[in-house]
Amino acid sequence: MSAPTAPDVSVPSPAGGAVPSLTSVFVRLKLSLLRNGLRQSGGRRAAYIGSAVVVLLFAALQLLGLIALRGHAHVDSLVVLLAAVLALGWAVMPLFFPGGDETLDPTRLVMLPLRPGPLVRALLTSSLVGIGPLFTLCVFAGSVVAVAHGAAAYAVGVVAVVLALLVCVTLARAVAAANVRLLTSRKGRDLAVLSGLVVAVGAQLVNFGAQRLGSSGLGELDPVADVVRWVPPASAVGAMDAASEGSYGVAVAQLALTAAALVLLLRVWARHLTRLMTAPDGSTLHGDSGAVRERGSAGPARWLPAGRTGTTMERTLRYVWRDPKTKAAWVTSLAIGLIVPVFNAWQGTGSVYFACFAAGMLGIQMYNQFGQDTSAFWMVAMTITSARDAYVELRARALALLLITLPYATLVTVLTTAMLDDWRTLPEALGLSYALLGAMLATGAWTSARFPYSIPQEGYKNVAPGQVGLAWVSIFGGMIGAALLCAPVIAVTIWVHVSAGAGDAGWALLPAGAVYGAALTLLGLRLAAPRTAGRLPEILAAVSKG
Repeated sequence: MSAPTAPDVSVPSPAGGAVPSLTSVFVRLKLSLLRNGLRQSGGRRAAYIGSAVVVLLFAALQLLGLIALRGHAHVDSLVVLLAAVLALGWAVMPLFFPGGDETLDPTRLVMLPLRPGPLVRALLTSSLVGIGPLFTLCVFAGSVVAVAHGAAAYAVGVVAVVLALLVCVTLARAVAAANVRLLTSRKGRDLAVLSGLVVAVGAQLVNFGAQRLGSSGLGELDPVADVVRWVPPASAVGAMDAASEGSYGVAVAQLALTAAALVLLLRVWARHLTRLMTAPDGSTLHGDSGAVRERGSAGPARWLPAGRTGTTMERTLRYVWRDPKTKAAWVTSLAIGLIVPVFNAWQGTGSVYFACFAAGMLGIQMYNQFGQDTSAFWMVAMTITSARDAYVELRARALALLLITLPYATLVTVLTTAMLDDWRTLPEALGLSYALLGAMLATGAWTSARFPYSIPQEGYKNVAPGQVGLAWVSIFGGMIGAALLCAPVIAVTIWVHVSAGAGDAGWALLPAGAVYGAALTLLGLRLAAPRTAGRLPEILAAVSKG
């Protein structure tokens, strides 16, 4: 790109035959990378084959399901939205799985004399080799069978499948090229950790969407599909339905819209490639070494208590904000804790007590407190010389969690109550949420000292090898203990509902639950402090294992 008159990178074959095209070279390179990757280890080969079998089986089921829906009154809306979801998946895939395909990083080719046009064609063709494109092709092929009626519709379907597949792949490539500096950096790898959030939230959305469709039918999709069918690449799938109904002008317009989107994405991709392979990396440029940024004392940290308590609280909150895995765990808990009660209330099938799910999800963050510090825990361990020091340390960590969990659990409970219009149950649900939160803080402090385990900083694993049993005992054992500790509050709540003479006794559950939860937290911290101080070498060895 920086040398417009450079010759083609291909070289004559040893036998003196024709010079191979750049596209064929890249396709063979993609196959070689795949083959050599599978040769590295038997575990990697087994994982790839297993995942390929699962994906292909799911693709086959999708294909059969779409074929079975042929003739359904609203199948056109379903396939249009399915195409849009596939395109969205292709767009975000490079952001959350940057290491899944080594050819997504074009900076590896920066020293080669390649022109933008041939390079884009070669990369696009090689990108069609893989499980992802095959899965997408199966879904689009099933859409053709489900929607197309008549020779003209099938002809449009063939063109639509090609265009839609190319748009999906090109979209992924353009996104990867635009963000390659980020994806190959440490922050990019940190971003990939948040893929767990996408999976967790997406699973909940799919679950609630399936429930709603199961009760209302596919007709619920029509209003959204009427808009999405004009958004590429879903517009190509919509063209098949238009051709089946004889609206050939609409079909041509939708195909033209998808083709225009493909051309635009190719241009954007080529422009990013040109800039990427000719412009210097900003990380290699020296800034003004004389400019020193001083960290001021202003900000929310100034409101924290003085001494060890405030320092520990600030460190804990900084972990939440800066550490990728801690942040991913918190964001996932916040999202799931809100989605479950609110979506159930929105569907009219929930209960105010579902809001306790928010307190439960956030209370889990108290578990394995020292494992979140990893090997840096030795600096904390050096400052703990007595049970009193351990108590202050654990109390400060619990207070930092309460700064987020207490108002959030309250907000989710009030929001769920408002959606269900069941204000009479609000104090009972709040009291139960506070009691559950206190119980989980108590058991979390104790299990952090008794069953610590390491959290690897690299990769997607949240437990170091050999410590999975410790993690299960810590989390699920602590959750069972918290449920048992909350049994008195649960029993009183049930009595209020079944007793005819309880009257307005439900309002007393709010302060009672709050006091009970606070008492459990203090008791748990008191019991965990001497164990923490006495097991510092064991805790340090366990959390530093990864």
